[in-house]
Amino acid sequence: MVLVRAGMWQEEVTVPAVQTFPMPEAMSFEEAAAFCVYITAYMVLLICGNLRPGHSVLVHMAAGGVGMAAIQLCQTVENVTVFGTASASKHDVLKEKGVSHPIDYHTSNYVDEVKKISPKGVDIVLDPLGGADTYKAYNLLKPMGKVVTYGVANLLTGPKRNLMAMAKTWWNQFSVSALQLLQANRGICGFNLSYLENEMELVSRVVLHLMSLYSQGHIKPHIDSVWPFEKVADAMKQIQEKKNVGKVILVPSSEKNY
Repeated sequence: MVLVRAGMWQEEVTVPAVQTFPMPEAMSFEEAAAFCVYITAYMVLLICGNLRPGHSVLVHMAAGGVGMAAIQLCQTVENVTVFGTASASKHDVLKEKGVSHPIDYHTSNYVDEVKKISPKGVDIVLDPLGGADTYKAYNLLKPMGKVVTYGVANLLTGPKRNLMAMAKTWWNQFSVSALQLLQANRGICGFNLSYLENEMELVSRVVLHLMSLYSQGHIKPHIDSVWPFEKVADAMKQIQEKKNVGKVILVPSSEKNY
């Protein structure tokens, strides 16, 4: 398994040896390709978020690659309550994976739905959305809670680029002062795996721990579909239309019947 910031949509790639890791014998190449989402999920949930027994977590985009990985990692900590936002058609899968309270963000206000069950809010919000949703995440926190922001998915508003919507999202980016954090007893943390290239010792420790969890059967990549390079447009459409549950994988050869 290799970690590299960009350039993996090709048959051969050169990477530093420090960014390569031996795969467990039971792991398929497709699972290895999907495994990077666990690094992000572990970092945001257990390192930035400091997940502990008895905590409650709101996972946005719960049926995506990072979301599914985070849900599995929540199951490795005792008595964690998981709220997850996703389309209603994906709720059965989320329940099977361990989501306590799936929420259809198309038909419900997720803030209201969380507070019906947990009036004080949650301990951790995993925020890949950005914009106004980061404000909502911050205001959903219990005392000592944390928002961990790791994306700006709200910039992608549909099949066509909407410059006005993108500008609105950037304008509504969350801002908070140190004094406000102090008074609220809340925290906010940012994470981007791409910018940890110079921290491979930390990343390596996380990868080795995750490999151990995989070998013990505690985690397993949930692969939505596998596509040959020739069908990359169809694979991207699967993601853009939010039809995927789990990770979408590209492979070099179309010889296999997908």
